[in-house]
Amino acid sequence: MTLQTRKEHPHGLPERDFDALITTDAPIIFAFHGYPWLIHRLTYRRTNHMNLHVRGYKEEGIMTTPFDVVVRNDLDRFHLVSDVRDRVPKLVSNAAYAMRVVRDKFVEHREYIAMYGQDVPGIRDWTWKGSLS
Repeated sequence: MTLQTRKEHPHGLPERDFDALITTDAPIIFAFHGYPWLIHRLTYRRTNHMNLHVRGYKEEGIMTTPFDVVVRNDLDRFHLVSDVRDRVPKLVSNAAYAMRVVRDKFVEHREYIAMYGQDVPGIRDWTWKGSLS
């Protein structure tokens, strides 16, 4: 409820704090593992709402691989990097090579799933090697 204004909910962040956290003039890409409309509904009265782009769950009723669900919901790293490229003006003209790599990864992803019925090994077998401390 902190995304809402204080006028809308007692736990809402004050405008100044929200603007310091989210910004007032830059594009915002919000990867939300829920319905995108919820974030828009909670933030529509905020200063920078027009620059807020939310990716989230789309109901398609399809059975597929775990990573493919993320891809179909445009929440994977490839869609998110495309969103950044599209929303940061100075990146649009400088990202042609990166976008070709992204397109090639989508083709590889779709072909592998069609052939083997599972995610590509680099996704399927990935494990966290960092430290949380």
